[in-house]
Amino acid sequence: MSDGSAGEWRPVATPRRLQARARLLAGVRDYFHGAGVMEVETPACSVAAVTDPAIDSLATRYSGPGAANGRTLYLHTSPEFPMKRLLAAGSGAIFQICRVFRDGESGRFHNPEFTLLEWYRPGCDHHRLMDDVAALVQALLPAPAVEERISYTALFHRHLGIDPFVLPPQALRLVAGNQGVPGVDSLDLPDRDSWLDLLMTHCIEPALPPGLCFIYDYPASQASLARIRSGDPPVSERFELYLDGLELANGFHELRDAAEQRRRFQHDLVRRRELGKPLPPLDERFLSALEAGLLDCAGVALGIDRLLMRVTGASHIDQVLAFPLERA
Repeated sequence: MSDGSAGEWRPVATPRRLQARARLLAGVRDYFHGAGVMEVETPACSVAAVTDPAIDSLATRYSGPGAANGRTLYLHTSPEFPMKRLLAAGSGAIFQICRVFRDGESGRFHNPEFTLLEWYRPGCDHHRLMDDVAALVQALLPAPAVEERISYTALFHRHLGIDPFVLPPQALRLVAGNQGVPGVDSLDLPDRDSWLDLLMTHCIEPALPPGLCFIYDYPASQASLARIRSGDPPVSERFELYLDGLELANGFHELRDAAEQRRRFQHDLVRRRELGKPLPPLDERFLSALEAGLLDCAGVALGIDRLLMRVTGASHIDQVLAFPLERA
């Protein structure tokens, strides 16, 4: 990382891309205002943090009234928990555009501070929410895009000829080796989901066709905050959206069971302990909101910066940011 010398004061994004960002954000707001969805703001700092083992929070320290000895606050990685508290309080359909923060994320498609669009629709499942996401993204793209929707199972059948719900980790390792994934023999991945993620990122994502691709009904072990639908096998009612092979959005038919959500959080903490990661405090206010009652709803988070990359033809996320990490 640079030392922030005076020669690097200028923005990285060109005026054309900064203008494109402004138009895109205006387009997002026009879409939701036209649909009667209320814009909200929630805190960027919280006394609790996400437990997902794959996501690490940035923290700061507050000293002042109510915290004589100081108190750790976590910068949010998503506004999901407070937005669901608003939903439980009767807000109706809501959306938010905000800056979010994730430690350790920097690269071609990642900056530790980025812009997220998140919205929730009461009375929707993940399939109806896909309609909403497709309508919004198509309205923001410079030209209509081809759209496909495919289940997680069908996707693995198509690209790798396997059933992702039945193969054990060792068999998935062999598939990865046969597909030419580098360094497979030396990898020590902890579980089958890690192997499935490896196959997704190395073998399937690069082969996705141009346009919008919705992948839905993930393994139940990858449910996160989504409902699990019983069946053989059970599946998590969630989807991910890819645009021209780039992951853009992650949506859930939201879990409403507070006890089940607490169990998943505690399972996350066990996994974080095994990985030697910090153990953040649970968001008890969010769990209390679930206990009070959350209406049937679906929600989605969409990366504005990545969408802007596709809209403007940028090859690196830095090109659509005024001041990425190295110039912040």
